[in-house]
Amino acid sequence: MTLQPVLPLWLMTALIGAVVLSMAWRPVRAFRQRGAGRGRGRLHEGLLRSVMVLLLLAAALRPGIPGGNTQTATSDVNVFFLVDTSSSIVAEDYGNQSPRLDGVRQDILAIAGELAGARFSVLTFDSNAVVRMPLTTDTSALDTAVAVLQPQMPAFSKGSSVTSAAKLLAERLRAARDSHPERPRLVFYLGDGEQTSAAAPEGIQVGGGLVNGGAVLGYGTAEGGRMRENSGSRSGGDTGPGYIQDRTSGSGGDALSVIDEGRLQWIAGQLGIPYVHRDAGDAVAPMMQAADPGKLERAPEGVGLDGRFELYWIFALGAFTLCLREAVLLLRHWLRLPAANSVPDRAQTVAVRHSGDART
Repeated sequence: MTLQPVLPLWLMTALIGAVVLSMAWRPVRAFRQRGAGRGRGRLHEGLLRSVMVLLLLAAALRPGIPGGNTQTATSDVNVFFLVDTSSSIVAEDYGNQSPRLDGVRQDILAIAGELAGARFSVLTFDSNAVVRMPLTTDTSALDTAVAVLQPQMPAFSKGSSVTSAAKLLAERLRAARDSHPERPRLVFYLGDGEQTSAAAPEGIQVGGGLVNGGAVLGYGTAEGGRMRENSGSRSGGDTGPGYIQDRTSGSGGDALSVIDEGRLQWIAGQLGIPYVHRDAGDAVAPMMQAADPGKLERAPEGVGLDGRFELYWIFALGAFTLCLREAVLLLRHWLRLPAANSVPDRAQTVAVRHSGDART
C-alpha cells in the first residue's frame, strides 16, 4: 500500500495522534464522572465523532495499492526548458540567416501550446546557470520570459560549458519530484552544443527517474554563422553592434559558431531523451513525436508514476455516513427547539397570572 497525503505526512501524523489520544481519554473521563445512561450516551456520541474525524484523516492520506496504468493529463506535467544563452545562440544560420535564438523562442512557445495547462520553468546557462522562471502555469509569464531572452554579453563571458546547468537542473527536478511525485517531468534542452570552456564538459548527473521525457533540440549548421555582439541594448538583430571577432587566430575577421551535433547527442544520452535537429520551417508535430510526451500516459517503472487503485473513497464514504447521521441528529434538535422554547413562555404567563391573583 502507498500513501499520497494531501498535507505533509508529519502534520497528518500529528492530527491522527491527537484524535487517538482524545478517543482514549473519553472513557477515562466518563468513568470518573460515573454518569448513568446520559453519561454513556455522551461517551458513545463522542467516540462516533472521533471515528468520523479519523475516517476523514484516513481519506486525506490517500491510501492506494499499485495496479493498472494511469492516464497523465498535460495539466499534471512539469516542463523544464534548459536554454543556452551563450553568445553562439545568436549565430545567424537559422533559416534565412536569422539568429538561432529565433528558433529557440518559436519552439518553446510551440511546445507550450502542445502541452497546454502544464507547468513550465525556464533555466538558462552560459558562464552561469540561472532560473529565469520557476514552475508556473502562467503562460503570459512564459511569453515574457522567452521574449526577453538575450545572449550573454561578451565582456562578461568566461567561456561556457554545455553542461554548466546540470547541477541546477538536477536540483529543480528533485524539488519538483519531492513536492509532486505524481507529476512527470519533461526536459527540453535547447542549444547548439558548442563548448567554449577550456575544460571538458562534465556529465549530467540527474539521477534515475528524474527525467520522464523531453528532447534535446539542436540549432545551427555545419557551415556556422556569425554572431552579433550583445551590447545590452534591446535593438533588433539586424541593427545595433557589429559581429563578434575571431581572436583565436591572427587572421581576425568575424567569428563563426558551428553546431556540434555529436555533443548534443551525448547530452541527449545523458538525459535519456532523443536528439532532434531544428531548422526554420520544421513542423512541431515531428518534434513532439520524437520527444514522445504521450508515452508518459504509461509511467516508467520505479519512478512513482505507476497506476494505482485509490482506496481513500472507502474512508470518505464511512465519514460521509457518520456526517449524515450528525446532520439528522442536528435537524431533530432544531425541530425540538420551538416546543422547548415555548415552555418557559407558558410558565412565565402562569406565574404572572398567579402573581396578579395574589395581589387582589
